[in-house]
This record gives sequence, C-alpha cells and structure tokens, in this order.
Amino acid sequence: MRTVDVARQAGCSVQQVRNLERDGVLPPAARTGTGYRIYGEVHLRSALAYRALAEATGPIEARRIMRAAHTRPASEVLALLDAAHARLDTERRELRLAREAAATISGETIGDVRPSDVMSVSELAVALGVRPSTLRHWDAEGLVVPRRASPGGPRRYFPDDVRDARIVHQLRLAGHRVAPLRALMPELRRTRRWDEVMATLAARDASVDARSRALLDAAAVLGTLIPPTAGASRETGVDARG
Repeated sequence: MRTVDVARQAGCSVQQVRNLERDGVLPPAARTGTGYRIYGEVHLRSALAYRALAEATGPIEARRIMRAAHTRPASEVLALLDAAHARLDTERRELRLAREAAATISGETIGDVRPSDVMSVSELAVALGVRPSTLRHWDAEGLVVPRRASPGGPRRYFPDDVRDARIVHQLRLAGHRVAPLRALMPELRRTRRWDEVMATLAARDASVDARSRALLDAAAVLGTLIPPTAGASRETGVDARG
C-alpha cells in the first residue's frame, strides 16, 4: 500500500501516517528503489489500533503502547493494556460514588448552626479524607472558603461550608477541574442546581463508556499484532508456531 492508501483506510492524513511511522507507532516501512514508502497490512492495523488507543487513553499513552507492541515482549504490552483498563475501572467507581454522594447531599437540609457543627481545617480534612493543604487550595481558589465564628477568631467551616466541601471533593474525584467548579459552586449555593451536577456526572460516565469501547476495539486489533504468550499457548493447547 501507498501512504495515501493507509491514510484513507485509517481515517487520517498522509502527513499523520508519516508522523506515526516517525514516532514508532507504525513499524518502519519498506522503500522502493526510488525511495517511496511501501506499507503493508501491519501498518494499517497499527494505525487503526493507535486511533482507538488515542481515544481511550490519550495520544501519549497510545504511542507508548504502540511502540511496545512493535519492540517489547507481548507480556509487557498486555500489562500496559491491563493498566489502562484499571484506570478506567477506577474512574468508573469514583463516578458512581460521586453520583451517590451528590444525590445524598442534595437532600440534606441545614438547620440552626450549633457550635459542634463547626469544623476546623484539620477536622474537615480528616472527615473528607484529604490533606489540609487541599482545603487551603480550595480556599485560595474560592471553591470553599471558611469563615470566622467570632471577630478575630480562627476560621471555621460551618455546616453549609462542609456540604460545599463534600460536593467539591466528589466532583474533583469525578475528574472535574477547578476552573469549571469555580463557576459552578456559586450557582449551587444560590439555586442548588443539582440537575446540572447530575448531568455533568452523566456526561462523564458516557465518556468512560466511550473510552472503554475504544480500548476494547484497540485491544482486538493489537491482538493481531503481538504474538501469543507462552502461557496462553500452553493453556489453550495451541502451538505458538501455528
């Protein structure tokens, strides 16, 4: 195949195909006597696997996995794929917890404030399972700002501040960046727009599903590029030599 043939079938540009070869995503192409590249099925499959991996893991990790597929033992490639699946599984679990927490927090009511309801930085950090420096960062970013119980006294987190901190903590676990949260939190304080919170979590969940599907597609193609492991051959009774 010519460069343009690989580009057309892989859904990318001619220059991208050349760049992928340069980066080791595709194995080196053969050359004609006049210097033109000659690609084969392995190059097309590599390009397709990379595109799916890039969607699933991002381009940097996708290049790493593809270079390993061409130069490293199969067990190392499988380990990289296992790690990618594990990261998606962790993100999926954190999203589930975030949805559950958001649903619970949205139903809470704040009554009269009692002295025992007010928490210090260290107490709230322990309650959330974060470092005090994390709370100070949220304070500096305007996400959750503690107040003073009395003039000149130490700053404390009141019950509504604690609820805000729980919301921020769960949304951060779900992958939300600080800048969007900075814009969202005032809206939540004023109107409790939980439908927006749940919608953003649902969108993130859909993104995980899409990346999981892309990783599955990539693994199917990679299975044709790497040799079977010795363990797999023994377990299935298949001779690795064919």
